[in-house]
Amino acid sequence: MKKFVILLTLFALIAVPVLAKKGNKITIAGSTTVLPIAQATAEVFMNNNPEINISVRGGGSSVGIAAIMAGTVDIGNASRHIKAKELASAREQGINPYENIVANDGIVIVIHKDNNVKDLTLEQVKDIYTGKISNWKEVGGPSLPIVVISRDVSSGTFEVFNNIVLNNAKCISGALMLASNNAVVTTIATTPGAIGYAGLGYLNETVNAVKIDRVMPSKKTIQNGSYPIARTLHMYTNGAPRGLAKRYIDFILSAEGQKIVEEQGFISVE
Repeated sequence: MKKFVILLTLFALIAVPVLAKKGNKITIAGSTTVLPIAQATAEVFMNNNPEINISVRGGGSSVGIAAIMAGTVDIGNASRHIKAKELASAREQGINPYENIVANDGIVIVIHKDNNVKDLTLEQVKDIYTGKISNWKEVGGPSLPIVVISRDVSSGTFEVFNNIVLNNAKCISGALMLASNNAVVTTIATTPGAIGYAGLGYLNETVNAVKIDRVMPSKKTIQNGSYPIARTLHMYTNGAPRGLAKRYIDFILSAEGQKIVEEQGFISVE
């Protein structure tokens, strides 16, 4: 009996830290636009709270929302609002998706560095993506076929672009559909004639940003509403955030967290 009690005590001593460790984990998945915000804030949050582990992965906004509905993550990242049909389906399953806005963003139209086009209208971008315009010379650029690059259908960036720019018109069938913002920018940088779109935080010196209706995407133009392709970025939870998820989201919304948001190239919610 004494040996049994000792073994039981040892098991308890081993099991408690394991359970505690499991209870100190936050799992996050979803939007590739929100991904750098999640990664950067998670790193600082874990440095400040070494007992907490945060797992972050991408997959797209639809993946993040689906993961919240399935209960497989604590936080589902999305660069779009949840759809009415997703919300209805979630509530049927007893899930209450709660939208936490963590940043502001603009969708930037990007082209190859050698392209001299500086300004497009929303209508011209729509005509390019629906196939009405197929050569850059039609919009004041070089005589060069346009290579249309888009995001895949699981992307929140695709959804917002589809709603604001295309007005739900069908994208040209020959468009190259890519899985991430980074893939779009990298492909455009090496493809003369290419056009694509990505979150503001992914804009870099390897590509050119285009003015839309004579407005360049920037912190100022997105905040004052003059840039037409703007949006909010979200972290969804099942119900209002609580526990570790609340501590983490509160950190993102703090002055320190919003500074990290801006360091990633996005815009604070202040």
